[in-house]
Amino acid sequence: MPKRALIEKSPWLLASLAAAIGFCVLRLTPVPGLWSIPLPGAATGFLALYALLQFAGRDSRHLAAMMAVAAVRDVVLQFDLAISALVFFVYHLLAIALYLRHAREHPTASQKATAVAMLLLTPVLAWLLPADRTLEPAVALYGLTLGGMASCAWMSAFPRYRVGIGAVLLLSSDLLVIGGLGPLMGQQLPDVLAWPIYYVGQLLITVGVVQTLRSRSAGV
Repeated sequence: MPKRALIEKSPWLLASLAAAIGFCVLRLTPVPGLWSIPLPGAATGFLALYALLQFAGRDSRHLAAMMAVAAVRDVVLQFDLAISALVFFVYHLLAIALYLRHAREHPTASQKATAVAMLLLTPVLAWLLPADRTLEPAVALYGLTLGGMASCAWMSAFPRYRVGIGAVLLLSSDLLVIGGLGPLMGQQLPDVLAWPIYYVGQLLITVGVVQTLRSRSAGV
């Protein structure tokens, strides 16, 4: 698609990309952190607007609500990890509901195996990572919904190379954050990689769902 057509059709998508890139750049500069606080929320907030305005209907509103919740989480994450986890827990439940409503009719055996592995292994990995073992129950429960979200996305009728891979990126990002409470504590890896991986995942999910809904509406 030509650049001009992209600007005309998807200004909110471009605004989201600009906010995401701006946040990543500002984190590498000595600019005071206060300036960058709203940017991650704006990046996912613009994805919510993109979802809401590109396609009309219940699923569009559902996706927009998911991204709005994610936008709140992205701001809260900069202040409180526990509260951000609670907010993202809500996102996971909304995402699971959307993906189950669009479940794939005839998944292959390998697709089922991958989904089961994500569902079962994610809470186990999340449970093993924190150094503070008092976090075990909460982190395991969070890991269960995280794995459930990714497995339902993988088993949905939405394209796996966009929505499925996007959900796997969200899973990977959150495991990096949880790893920062344990084996990766004090390292730069979670801070540097977690949010970019997360944002790319949300971008893939949003674009994948919207494009699929629009194609179905057009009878393609």
